[in-house]
Amino acid sequence: MNLAIAILRFGMGIMFLAHGLQMAFGLFKGPGIAGFAKMLPPLFGFPALFWSYLASYTCLIGGICLLLGLFMKLAIIPLGIFMVTAVALVHWKNGFFITAGGWEYNFIILCALAALFFLGSDSFCITKKL
Repeated sequence: MNLAIAILRFGMGIMFLAHGLQMAFGLFKGPGIAGFAKMLPPLFGFPALFWSYLASYTCLIGGICLLLGLFMKLAIIPLGIFMVTAVALVHWKNGFFITAGGWEYNFIILCALAALFFLGSDSFCITKKL
């Protein structure tokens, strides 16, 4: 069981870290902060650049935390909020299937995050309880 949790945690950590590097620094052919901000609307009185930084560093730091098993449950909450926000603002209107830009992929990520949250830490985590 511990190995299965570690594999899921590691995979999700790599995925979020890679997306964070794309959004924050433009690595892996990503947009970088300024490019990502151009894709986002201003919300709740905050400019798109604010949301770009928030989303980028949520993925980046959350991915590192999952990868290392560092404050795992605390990292999952903002990552889950990020994914729900992506569904609500971008993907929901396109329906379920990813082939039409829908929320299928986000749904699987949310399921994996929920599983990690409820399964808890594995024996390879740096922090065991948080």
